Amino acid sequence: MTPMSERGAPASRRVSSRWPLRRWLTLAIGVLVLVFIGAVVAGSLAIAGLTEARTTIVDRVDPAVQHALRLDTALVDQETGLRGYVLTAKDEFLEPYDSGVERQRAAIANLRRSIVVRTDLLDRITSIETDVERWRTDYAEPTIDRVRATGVGGDAQTEEGKRRFDQVRAAVGGLQRELDLAREEGRATLASAASTLVIVCATIAIVLLVVFLLVAVVLRAAVAGPLAQLTGGVRRVADGDFQHELRVTGPREVTELAGDVDSMRRRILAEVSVQREVNAALDARTEDLKRSNAELEQFAYVASHDLQEPLRKVASFCQLLERRYKGQLDDRADQYIGFAVDGAKRMQVLINDLLAFSRVGRHARDRVPVAGADLVAQAETNLAEAIGEAGAVVEVGELPTVLGEAPLLTAVFQNLIGNAVKFRGTQPPVVRITAERDGEHWLFTVVDNGIGIEPEFAERVFVIFQRLHGKDAYPGTGIGLAMCRKIIEYHGGRIWLDPADDGGTRFRFTLPVAADATTPAGTLAETPTEKAQP
Repeated sequence: MTPMSERGAPASRRVSSRWPLRRWLTLAIGVLVLVFIGAVVAGSLAIAGLTEARTTIVDRVDPAVQHALRLDTALVDQETGLRGYVLTAKDEFLEPYDSGVERQRAAIANLRRSIVVRTDLLDRITSIETDVERWRTDYAEPTIDRVRATGVGGDAQTEEGKRRFDQVRAAVGGLQRELDLAREEGRATLASAASTLVIVCATIAIVLLVVFLLVAVVLRAAVAGPLAQLTGGVRRVADGDFQHELRVTGPREVTELAGDVDSMRRRILAEVSVQREVNAALDARTEDLKRSNAELEQFAYVASHDLQEPLRKVASFCQLLERRYKGQLDDRADQYIGFAVDGAKRMQVLINDLLAFSRVGRHARDRVPVAGADLVAQAETNLAEAIGEAGAVVEVGELPTVLGEAPLLTAVFQNLIGNAVKFRGTQPPVVRITAERDGEHWLFTVVDNGIGIEPEFAERVFVIFQRLHGKDAYPGTGIGLAMCRKIIEYHGGRIWLDPADDGGTRFRFTLPVAADATTPAGTLAETPTEKAQP
């Protein structure tokens, strides 16, 4: 028994120490996944930085600048309204002051919400709010109360009020400058984040391209290369170079496959070597058969020429003895002479039948289209005397045109019709011949109403010299049906005995359909037998 490895493969198989193909693919996919995850993380961070910079400048700094402007406008409106009221002592001039107070408080609240992350600016807003409230408490509100109480205006603004208001305006201006600086820094941060995002995207694209190229190169070297090498080796072996040994390096599956193919190559070599020996023996046997056939042909020549003459002499002199000395000798001598004459005649018939059997297919002639009806008609002509004596009737249906040698096919019909006439029953023989298409063959049927053949003898009747009856009951050498089989098989068909349900004998045989053959139309043909009958 062949030693086997743990996996059930022959022990002679080369086991590769390299990684299997699954591990190579896992490594390549893992590298691609890691690179992809890194690219996603880097891109996400860059996008997050850009979003943060945009949020800072759009949602925080820009609104804070707008609120600082509104705060400054509200303070100016308060100071302007207060001055107008002091000069005119009219209440309508306090409307800008009152609305300025509301807008100032709203602007400060919005500023705190916008720059909540800037504690330094929050402290400055708180300081501004304190200064504004102090200016309003220490100067604006007492001034309004004094004008309302006296009803007389005066100096629009004291030096102390002007100083405090200028401090508030200066603080608001400082806040605006800080916000402008923050906006510039935010714009710079936004531009930097956008540039970083572009650089990250370009870097990701380059890295992915490089990784894909590296993975492709590695897979080509580790997988595609060995597969191409194996394919070339297998194709070389398939083209007939069985001596080419398959040696492939690469993944384990590829090397194992190469080992299997190489093992198959070695087995083929061994089988080819054995087949060559068998072919040599067959060639020797063929030469022997050729010599044997040549000797058989020589024997046939001798039998047809050299043996015929002695047989004719024996038969002639035995017949002379029978005619001249019949009745002059005793009965036993007459019987012996009759045996000798009968034996010589049967020997002549047997030799002639053997020669006819041996000639079938030995000297091939060109096959030509022949009409089946003409073949049957020629066979009837050859058997006209026997058909007339037996009162036989031959019914012929529509028969096709086939390719073949007319003399040989005529012999088939002649043997089948002759057997129907010879092995007839108590009724006059009736033979029916029909044909039908069966795929690529014509199926011929020859049926008679004779004594029939038992099914167990269906094959024996086609064996040469096999007889089912004694020579005293029915004449013949038992070679007719064997010759029919040989002729039909020589033409590419087959013949067999098909047991008939209503007695008699039914033979069927096939012949190939000719490419340009047609089935002649017509009714049952009138036979020479019917014409010969009185």
